[in-house]
Amino acid sequence: MDGSGFRHPPLSPGQIDAPHLHADLGDLRLESGEVIHDFRQSYVIHGKLSANRSNAILVCASLTGNHHRLDFLIGPGLALDPDHYCIIATDPIGNGLSTSPSNSARQPGMAFPRFAIRDMVHAQYRLLVEALGIRHLHAVVGASMGGMQALQWAVSHADFMTACVAMTPMARTSPWTILVTETARSCLMADPAWDGTRFTAVPERGWRAYAGLMSVLLSRTPKALDRTLDGLDAAHQWFERSVRQIHLNAFDATDYLYQSWAYEAHDVGTTPGYAGTETTLTAVKARALVLAPPLDLFNPVESAHATAAAIPRGHFVEIPSVQGHQAATSLTEADAEFLNQVIREFL
Repeated sequence: MDGSGFRHPPLSPGQIDAPHLHADLGDLRLESGEVIHDFRQSYVIHGKLSANRSNAILVCASLTGNHHRLDFLIGPGLALDPDHYCIIATDPIGNGLSTSPSNSARQPGMAFPRFAIRDMVHAQYRLLVEALGIRHLHAVVGASMGGMQALQWAVSHADFMTACVAMTPMARTSPWTILVTETARSCLMADPAWDGTRFTAVPERGWRAYAGLMSVLLSRTPKALDRTLDGLDAAHQWFERSVRQIHLNAFDATDYLYQSWAYEAHDVGTTPGYAGTETTLTAVKARALVLAPPLDLFNPVESAHATAAAIPRGHFVEIPSVQGHQAATSLTEADAEFLNQVIREFL
């Protein structure tokens, strides 16, 4: 935390420590017509812009994630090589690093206006154009909610990028995922710290229930857990480690409510000027790489298949992983190597 309420969780192994930057964008007008006052967009940069400013890549973070989300793709010889690209890794609205319910001085907590994934994209657009003077991207890259932002970028700013890489994404949030996020919120709001209108303290028991749902069950697959856990004691110990990691990251519960509301309401087909998800995707001009594993218990893979099929220059690649939603991470060395190779060749 830097003294102003903006938090950074402890670095995990494999994450890249880089100077934390921010752009003060003033009032951020939302698609709803509401305004986030004194908006601060957080980001880090790896590499340098080329002389013709053609090598910028925007990285978008996932639900509860931050600019470290795709660090496993960043580095010499990796898919996002700072020797070749200028990589701008951003923090979405509501993650505690960019302006959020947890750190807003003028609109704290439940006084914060609800926002959408398109508002996250709009904030990033203003960062690039107003603060960094960048008017074209080589690519936009993201996983999960980051992949959903990448797809929205390809719709909202169709001429702004050459390529789009979306891992485990949805162009339109599925009913299944809507119910998952509603259940996750219910886990938090069942805690005594929720008084019916706001959290009065950290919902310790709520986060424990959330960890069981999101970290243990929905983000993995039965086959993945069978391969890594041997019996009753190992399973319970792993559960407790997952709970401890939730507390270590210290994501704010109100921030989760707001980000999950944005997550579940997303549909590129409701972008102003468009009508219908599939029809909207046919207007994407960028080359698009969509990746998903055979089974994802959070974001159904059928959405990834349909998205790639609808984009004129879309290409689907299956991630050969049993890790489910966590396939788009460095959870296993094989998954990380596969993603780096495929994305590097695509870019």
